Amino acid sequence: MKLLYLTKTMTIRTELQQKAQNTLLQYAFFRWENAVLIALTLILTFLDFKPFGLAWWPAWAWIVMGALGVAAIVFMSLHDAKANAKLLTALFQEQFNPRDVKDRDLRRQIENALEYQRRIEEQIERHKEGLMRDRLEDTANQISDWIRNVYQLALRLDAYRQDDLLEREQQLLPKEVQQLAAQRKLESNPNVQKQLDEVLDSKRQHWNALQELDTRMKQAELQLDQSVTALATIYSQVQLIDAQSVASGRAERLQSDIRDQVNRLNDLVSSISEVYNYNTKGIG
Repeated sequence: MKLLYLTKTMTIRTELQQKAQNTLLQYAFFRWENAVLIALTLILTFLDFKPFGLAWWPAWAWIVMGALGVAAIVFMSLHDAKANAKLLTALFQEQFNPRDVKDRDLRRQIENALEYQRRIEEQIERHKEGLMRDRLEDTANQISDWIRNVYQLALRLDAYRQDDLLEREQQLLPKEVQQLAAQRKLESNPNVQKQLDEVLDSKRQHWNALQELDTRMKQAELQLDQSVTALATIYSQVQLIDAQSVASGRAERLQSDIRDQVNRLNDLVSSISEVYNYNTKGIG
């Protein structure tokens, strides 16, 4: 099941990368610099302008030079690490939109996680094709899983914090249990006693479920904060990785650390989903 989950999120990143490349390609072709260059090429070709008084200069030479200029601009645009990383991050923000989270602190956590991801993607884009780049691409795929889990965890925490029904129940249930227990002690009718016992048992089970959920949510808050802080550490480690890191095993250790974080988050998200349906804001 975890393998299917990871494969799915890796596919999401691959799709977003392809979309980013297509968008960047369109941007590269339709940059204002290209528009100016094409217009200037057409004008010089139409006027059959001779540079430096060269009578032998053919008109089609301007078309060749213009095409080479456009190709150079497109090439530089496609290999712009910052542009690639920024665009990919924008697509991730659409996929895992921080605005979906109402709580300000949780929304800031998602935004910070996405910012670290953007910087990591930028570092990866700067590496040349090769074994090191492949290792870092694998690392980026894992970080995409990480971001997805951070987002899922924040959604559940946000729903829990906004759940006014659970908040009321947590305040009222202890009082109700106390009142029913007092009533049970004073009741002498066996039938009523039995009914009170059943109600008390139900109330106590519900109270235990609320306490268990609250405990898991507190764990989730701590884990979310720890995970975003760990992303900052991963970003620092990615900056230090070079060609020698492959031989030393540093890149492999980094991937192992990321896998541990992803699995820990995935397990926590799954455990919360088992007891709390955040879409309907109810205990499962």
